[in-house]
Amino acid sequence: MITGTIKNKVDKIWTDIWAGGITNPLTVIEQLTYLMFIRSLDEKELETEAFENMTDEKMDKIFPQSAVGQSMRWSRFKNNDPRDIYDIISQRVFPAIKNMKHGCLPDFNERGELLEISDESNGGTENETAFARYMNDAMFLIPTPQVLQKIITGLDDLYEHDIADLDMQGDLYEYMLGKLATAGQNGQFRTPKHIREMMVELLQPTPDDTICDPACGTAGFLVSAAEYIRANYENTMTAEQWEHFAGEAFTGFDTDRTMLRISAMNLMLHSISHPEIDYQDSVSKQNHISDRFTMCLANPPFKGTVDAESIADNLKAVTNTKKTELLFLVLLLRMLKKGGRCACIVPDGVLFGSSKAHKAIRKELVENHQMRAVISMPSGVFKPYAGVSTAVLVFTKTGAGGTENVWFYDMKADGFSLDDKRNEISENDISDIISRFHNLEQEAERARTEQSFFVPKQEIADNDYDLSINKYKKVEYVPIEYPSTMELMTDLHELEMEITAGLAELEEML
Repeated sequence: MITGTIKNKVDKIWTDIWAGGITNPLTVIEQLTYLMFIRSLDEKELETEAFENMTDEKMDKIFPQSAVGQSMRWSRFKNNDPRDIYDIISQRVFPAIKNMKHGCLPDFNERGELLEISDESNGGTENETAFARYMNDAMFLIPTPQVLQKIITGLDDLYEHDIADLDMQGDLYEYMLGKLATAGQNGQFRTPKHIREMMVELLQPTPDDTICDPACGTAGFLVSAAEYIRANYENTMTAEQWEHFAGEAFTGFDTDRTMLRISAMNLMLHSISHPEIDYQDSVSKQNHISDRFTMCLANPPFKGTVDAESIADNLKAVTNTKKTELLFLVLLLRMLKKGGRCACIVPDGVLFGSSKAHKAIRKELVENHQMRAVISMPSGVFKPYAGVSTAVLVFTKTGAGGTENVWFYDMKADGFSLDDKRNEISENDISDIISRFHNLEQEAERARTEQSFFVPKQEIADNDYDLSINKYKKVEYVPIEYPSTMELMTDLHELEMEITAGLAELEEML
C-alpha cells in the first residue's frame, strides 16, 4: 500500500524533474523508468554475488568485470560527485543498456568505445530483455547533474526505507502512471485501476490462462490479471505454473515504443520477468496471430483510423471499416481460442451505430459467439482524459453461437465523482456488478426498470443488434403533484406583501 509519506517523496522527485524543465508526464515516467531499471540491474547483481559467496558456485554476471564495468553499478556511483554521476550514466550506463544482449551489459575499451557482446554469449538471464529490447531509440533527457543527483537520492531513499517488496514497487509505479492525465493522439488513455480490476474479476483468470492485451499501453490489464492470479492462487501454483506466469502467460502489443518500455518495466516490477511485449500494429497484415489466447482484456484506441491497405483481410471480411474500435473487436475474436473469454471497453457508438460495419460486428458477436454482458458506464469514468461514454462488453468465442440472453447493467457510480477531480465517494456499483455477474441465474426475473436485467437474443436481433441499454430499459414515471393555481397565487400575494413591508421599513431608515 502506498502511504502518504511515499506519495510525498514521489511528488518531490517529480517536482525536481519538472524544475529541471521536463514537464511532459510521459517523459518524466520514462526517465524514471530508466533509472529504476539501472538500479534493478545492480540489485540483481548483488543477489547473484551473495549467492556465489554462499554456494561457491560461479554465476553469469550482468556487469563487465572490468573497472569501467563495475563503475556502472548503482551502488558504486550513487554517492559520487553529481558531475561524475552524470558522466557515468550518460556516457557509460545508458549507452550500455541500449546495447544490452542476453542479459549482459557490454564493456568499454580504453578509448571509451563500446565493445560488442558476442552472440555466443549466454551470460545473465532473460529477465531484462523485454525492457532492453526497446531501448535502442531511447534518449537520456535529465538536463543537469544536480537534477540527476536529486532523483537518485530520492529513489534510493524510497527503495531503502519505504519499498519492502515487489508489490510495493508495483504500487509505486502505478502511482506514477496515475499522473498521466492526457490522452494520446489516437484516443488511447490509461484505464483506471478499479475499472481494470472489475473487468479482471468478471473473467477470473487462472494460472493456466494465456492472457493478451493487443493495445497494452502501460500493461495495466496484464498487471491487474497477474495480481488477481497471485492473490487467489499463489499458495497452490505448481513450478510449471510459476514458469508460465513469469513469461508466456502475458502478452501485450503496442505501436508506441515508449509505452513498450514502460509496460515492460511495469510487468517486471510485478514479478513477470519475461513477458511477450512486442512492437506491433495489432490490426495490420503483419499480425497473423489467431486461436492462441484463452483470455483477452483490452481498452482499444477509440478515435483512430488506419490505412485501409494495411488492415488484415480477415478482419475486413467481418466488418469492412477503418475504425479501430470495430477492428479490434474482430481481432479479439480472431486471437482467442475457442472457449476463450474477453472483456473489452468500447465507446457507446459501437453499441448503437447504424453503419453496416457497426451492425456487422454486433451481429457477429450475438449470432456466432456467446455475447454475455453489456455493462454501461457513466461518461465521467475516464475523466480527466476524456468525457466519452463507454461500456464493457463481455463475450466468449464459440464460433457456433450460444447467445440466449444478454445481461445489461446500468452502472451509475464507480466510487469516484464523475467530474475532472474524481474524488472518492461512497456510491459504487462495482461490487454489485461482480456479484450479480457471477450469479446470473438470480437475474432472470428482474424487470427492465431495475439496474440490471436480461434481454433475449431475438429481441436484440429484431432491433438491428442494438446493444445500448437505453433501447431496452424501461423508465418508471412517478407523477408529481404540484400545488393548485389558487395556492400558488396565495403564496405569491404573501411574498408581495412581505416585499412591500420590507421596502417601507427601508424607506423609514433612510
